Amino acid sequence: MNNKPFGFDASSLSQPTVQVFAPSRSVITDMIMVQFISIIITLGIILVLKGDSLSANSVSAYLIGIMGASLILSRIYSNLTR
Repeated sequence: MNNKPFGFDASSLSQPTVQVFAPSRSVITDMIMVQFISIIITLGIILVLKGDSLSANSVSAYLIGIMGASLILSRIYSNLTR
């Protein structure tokens, strides 16, 4: 008699599901760091490509965004290296 209710081992399906929907802490941290890196790159590209047509207030806002994202990214990285 087969003890498997659906004809297959449910644990073979549940383990990958748990890994996808409950990733480890390092994966979440890596995803957050990638988001901040992409913010820095995007704002930098906007400044390089459209900087001459932006107002001084817009350029200041982009620079503050780059600086803020860099500070948060460096804080996350320093917490990881401890």
